[in-house]
Amino acid sequence: MKKTIMTLAAVAGVSGVFASTAYAEEVEVKRGDTLWGISQTYNVSVNNLKEWNNLSSTIIYPGSQLEVSAPGQTTEKVNRVDSNDDSTNTNTSHTVKSGDSLWAIGNQYGVSVSQLKSWNNLSTNTIYVGQKLVLSASKQVQSNESNVQSKETSNVAKTLQVKATAYTANCAGCSGITSTGINLKANPNKKVISVDPNVIPLGSKVHVEGYGYAVAGDVGGGINGNEIDVFIPSRSEALQWGRKTVTVKVLK
Repeated sequence: MKKTIMTLAAVAGVSGVFASTAYAEEVEVKRGDTLWGISQTYNVSVNNLKEWNNLSSTIIYPGSQLEVSAPGQTTEKVNRVDSNDDSTNTNTSHTVKSGDSLWAIGNQYGVSVSQLKSWNNLSTNTIYVGQKLVLSASKQVQSNESNVQSKETSNVAKTLQVKATAYTANCAGCSGITSTGINLKANPNKKVISVDPNVIPLGSKVHVEGYGYAVAGDVGGGINGNEIDVFIPSRSEALQWGRKTVTVKVLK
């Protein structure tokens, strides 16, 4: 299918306005880190981390240095226990604002759309302004998810690291029909990735880190080797995805 690839060059820069690192505490971003996770570890807000590090988005990269305290302050690393009780921990919920989507909220807090839907008993991706969404699972749900993940591990045919970009079906000249006949314009919530069939066979069921379960249902002239495109219906959310390295599990 003809499509437009959406990439975003965003680098997690470190503010250079301080003469000495003695005035702020820094951490090195590790693979799998999110601003939300770091904010919880160091008991600060995501907005503070973005401000202290001159970040325009929540995207961060392994190896980057992030300041986790304001100038002249130190911070204490803490261990948090997730709770579904909003009265004891306000960071376990998010009130939907105008322009929010499940994809954007998941990206902000480092969770998947499928998790948000499961934790909030949502059957579709539709949310409304003022709705309060739970951002963490109960211990029972976490236990159930752990059991499911354990079963799924035995169903993995192969695991590989790939470079992932995003694309939409709503672009000039785009038909919205994939090479396997999936109509993405008629099915905007369907999870589909574009692949090199020599690496991931068309029709394969896959799990993509940060995207969820999908089908390898399309090909592209620019997709070669360990590269994929993930289909995202919204152009703005496709731009937020950018270009990243993710783990793909091809299921049996």
